[in-house]
Amino acid sequence: MAPLPMFPLESVLLPGETLPLRIFEPRYRELVSDALAGDRRFGVVLIAAGREVGGGERRCEVGALATITEHRRLGFGQHALVCAVGERLRVVRWLDDDPYPRAETRPWPDEPDEPGEAVGDSEIRVLEDRLLALYQRVSTRRRLALPARDALFGPPGEPAGERLYNLAARIPIGPADRYAVLAAPSVAARLAAVDDAIDTVAARVAFQLAE
Repeated sequence: MAPLPMFPLESVLLPGETLPLRIFEPRYRELVSDALAGDRRFGVVLIAAGREVGGGERRCEVGALATITEHRRLGFGQHALVCAVGERLRVVRWLDDDPYPRAETRPWPDEPDEPGEAVGDSEIRVLEDRLLALYQRVSTRRRLALPARDALFGPPGEPAGERLYNLAARIPIGPADRYAVLAAPSVAARLAAVDDAIDTVAARVAFQLAE
């Protein structure tokens, strides 16, 4: 199992998202140089405690694979990157942070749902309807026009697991809720995690509109 360069972050990246990065810390400048000389890939994981600058942080075990799609060199050895976030991964073992964080990882595709728990279009549409109702409440209060449904949630037709990632990416939730979505082992578990995230947003919207 070849070591994978790892970039711990203070945010959670979901498969299908785009990650812009400005690289200035020496160890991550070396990571980028090595990635550009190779397959342009590295892992991204959430920092559970601490900060990414300087090292010493505690890291989560579930992350995603990022691939550099755009690169621009900046002054003083810095880099500007745009990365595509792809498949989910699980850290098997962290290695020494020399010269930068590295880990042995394995892909973590969705585990099979339990019998009777298969997620289809109707279950996801229920979540979209709940979120759309919240957006409508806020837009009505602020006298704003909502985009079309497909613009908000993307067109139907994607596999259920990817569609739930895309839906979660459009919800204004914090790292803990996003990590719950990412770390859900199956599509049915991800559906429940997105449902819980919408509950969080609904409570916040109700509080804000009551003020």
